[in-house]
Amino acid sequence: GAKSDSVKVQIEAISTGVDLYRLEVGQLPANLEALIRKPSSADRWNGPYLRKALVPKDAWGKEFIYKAPGEHGDFDLYSLGADGAVGGEGEDRDVTNWE
Repeated sequence: GAKSDSVKVQIEAISTGVDLYRLEVGQLPANLEALIRKPSSADRWNGPYLRKALVPKDAWGKEFIYKAPGEHGDFDLYSLGADGAVGGEGEDRDVTNWE
C-alpha cells in the first residue's frame, strides 16, 4: 500500500544518512539521533545527515528500529508496519532495508 511505499522511501533516505555518517565519521552511528545531533565522540561529524534535521517516524507514527551491527548487514533499519508486530501481510508487513 501507499504507506508501506512511503516507509520504503524513508528507509532509503535514512540509510543514505547512515552511510554518509559512516563515510565522514569512520564508524556507524550508535543510534539514529546521531544523524542529527553531533555525538561527543564524533570528531569528524559534518551533519545533520537527514533532511529537516529530524529523525522521522514511520507512516504509522512509530519510531524506526535501528541496529548496528545488524543481523542482515552492517546495520538493520526497519518498521514493523501498521500492526507494530514482527511479520504480517499487506500494511502489517515489516518494511526493511535488507529486502
